[in-house]
Amino acid sequence: MQDFSLYFELGWQHILNWKGYDHILFVIVLCGAYTLTDWKRVLLLVTAFTIGHSITLALSVLKIITVKTDLIEFLIPVTILVTAASNILSGKSSRPKGVQLKYILALFFGLIHGMGFSNYLNSLLGKSTNIVAELFAFNIGLEFGQILIVTGILLISFVLINIFKVKKWNWNFFLSSAIFGISFIMAAERWPDLFR
Repeated sequence: MQDFSLYFELGWQHILNWKGYDHILFVIVLCGAYTLTDWKRVLLLVTAFTIGHSITLALSVLKIITVKTDLIEFLIPVTILVTAASNILSGKSSRPKGVQLKYILALFFGLIHGMGFSNYLNSLLGKSTNIVAELFAFNIGLEFGQILIVTGILLISFVLINIFKVKKWNWNFFLSSAIFGISFIMAAERWPDLFR
């Protein structure tokens, strides 16, 4: 039980650590086009992302798959870039278009992010042989951290849209455009590392 709480804490601290803000940006932009009234859709999106990163986190930590770290570190901002662009291109409709496509993308992008999480978890586990419990606890911790981020963003959007009367499209456009710009810079900075 002590190991569970330790790895649970490491999981949520990892995703909320600003040094690894790329994962935070992805979760923010994933739910940024939605409001509190869309909580069911957001829950499905985050669940799809969770399923994806749980699969590759497990496969990577168990050494079933290995992918070059530099490639994953480049692809993570690309997933943020594509998600931000999707939000911007969805137009001003009150309901985001292509919801089913977003679920599929969230699942696929979760696979990429899971490999990114695995680098950190592998460094913690060292040569430990019994990693299933630690893997599970770490993953639950990641989910707890994601829920905190999603809740925060949905509350901010609620305040801006319902109290300060910011138009939903303007909020989505501002948030998605800012994150698009940040992720573009991140991807550009990581691009040369692919050829080292």
